[in-house]
Amino acid sequence: MRDITDLVGGYKQFLDERYPQQAELYRALAENGQSPKTMIIACCDSRADPSVIFSAGPGEIFVVRNVANLVPPYEPEGDYHGTSAALEFAVNGLEVETILVMGHARCGGINAFLAGLHDPKENPGFIESWMSLLNPAREEVLKLARGKSKEELQQAVEHTSIRRSLENLMTFPWIQERVADGRLNLRGAYFDIADATLLALDPETGEFNPLD
Repeated sequence: MRDITDLVGGYKQFLDERYPQQAELYRALAENGQSPKTMIIACCDSRADPSVIFSAGPGEIFVVRNVANLVPPYEPEGDYHGTSAALEFAVNGLEVETILVMGHARCGGINAFLAGLHDPKENPGFIESWMSLLNPAREEVLKLARGKSKEELQQAVEHTSIRRSLENLMTFPWIQERVADGRLNLRGAYFDIADATLLALDPETGEFNPLD
């Protein structure tokens, strides 16, 4: 397994150091199943791992990661819906109490979306097709572009993607029901890779502010 030497080394370190400290917890999780209270929808970017950022242990958070932390709208007639399936399991099966959509700075998926606005591909690949989930926000993005630098626009659209995902979450009927009766909370957050700043979305103002 020379091609994954670092992974093997990391596993051995886990087995020797971390696992002995949490062996009883792992056995309990294996026997009793998981019961996390929070689901996090995050980007698959290797630099923004929710478990690391939130110092979460085994069984504490249910995480779904995809390109640009996007949530598709409720479309039961569609074909393959990995994120939607995970949402269904987390909400109806695990009965999580909070869904957090966490975006991050310097997102490659957002950069691809911005590039496509000005130079759309005739035969888009998987990334372009996936990022088309942001197309409903196209006019908003173009308005944001006025008077902003490339970096400022990138961040503004990263924020927009989080808001859009939260809006799409509310198209799922069983999420609507649980939000309405108080069993489920929807939250947004934004992580800056460079300085580890975490901003929280204020649901009343729609702005991202530093955590208290």
